[in-house]
Amino acid sequence: MNHQFEVLDKAIGYSGFFRMEKYRLRHELFSGGWSPDITRECLERGHAVAVLPYDPERDQIVLLEQFRIGALDFPGGPWLLEIVAGIMDEPGETSEDVARRETIEEAGCEILDLVPICHYLVSPGGTSESITLFCGRVNAAQVGGIRGMVDEHEDIRLHVVSRAEALNLLDSGRINSAAPIIALQWLKLNHSQLLERWGTLESF
Repeated sequence: MNHQFEVLDKAIGYSGFFRMEKYRLRHELFSGGWSPDITRECLERGHAVAVLPYDPERDQIVLLEQFRIGALDFPGGPWLLEIVAGIMDEPGETSEDVARRETIEEAGCEILDLVPICHYLVSPGGTSESITLFCGRVNAAQVGGIRGMVDEHEDIRLHVVSRAEALNLLDSGRINSAAPIIALQWLKLNHSQLLERWGTLESF
């Protein structure tokens, strides 16, 4: 059922690398009628694309380790194991374009095939950001070392691990941000179908 809402006022509270918008609004209630006027802040940081780089020939996954400000006080510290990700910030650029560009920039390898996983809201209680998530076929033979865009202050250490090791890192809680958790759980559920698509099922 589609309910109605009404934006009564909108103001910019802060504008920098991100933008904070303040809304005054009301919406229809499940019980009938309308809510009173409500004030909500929403972080506008654009929309993103994330890719799980997977090499089916070697049964290996490429993980990225980097510093994240939002994890300063998180158990284990602010260096997280993640997957390739980037903001959609170029006019006319598709999510597939971003996936291919960011995989080259961050992991140093090309996408050979892209398989959509899902499109989800990151934290809709406070931000409009969404992520389009893919699994990307790569050749991980030469992947490794330190990468990242200097002008974006990226400092990325690459880890090429077996699929089993990646799933162990997931199960142990060492991988603890949403995109790699969702992507690895998807891979665990869809591994056979993925290999069928890529013609590599006979290897396993």
